[in-house]
Amino acid sequence: MEHKGFTVWFTGLPASGKSTLADSVAIRLEKIGMKVERLDGDIVRKDLTRDLGYSENDRKLNIERVTYVAKLLSRNGVAVLASFIAPYKEIRAYSRSEIENYILVFVKCPLEVCEERDPKGLYAKARAGILKNFTGVDHPYEEPESAEIVVETDKQTVEESTAIIIKALDQMGYLPDHS
Repeated sequence: MEHKGFTVWFTGLPASGKSTLADSVAIRLEKIGMKVERLDGDIVRKDLTRDLGYSENDRKLNIERVTYVAKLLSRNGVAVLASFIAPYKEIRAYSRSEIENYILVFVKCPLEVCEERDPKGLYAKARAGILKNFTGVDHPYEEPESAEIVVETDKQTVEESTAIIIKALDQMGYLPDHS
């Protein structure tokens, strides 16, 4: 049976755990036979949006392009897992309005914890003034007020957060019967 597609959009500060969680959820969905596509900020910026920088306008254009791709995939029965900071409420509202079956996951993590993790050393570069317009340091991140799912990656393991997301998707009717 063909199952309806959907887009799970992971938003949060840099190093909050968006990509790690999206990868973990992807594995779980693939195990139950779903068609899954990962759209990740770092990867998309190397291919689809390499012409864009990090100005407010370029960030919006980046998300508009990703939204278009996610819309096409999800309307064709694919479970799309998109991990993008998407720092503005306005641009996340745009994505929600364009994509049918859009589920927002707020990957909540305090700035201090994200800075401690900092796997790419980006916070340190931003604090040193080497990187400009870095979200959470000298560029704003507007926390979502109406996310369907909230996980707290400073308090939960990857497995616990993944389980919360999978359970919510199942309760929302997005997962095939896998009993």
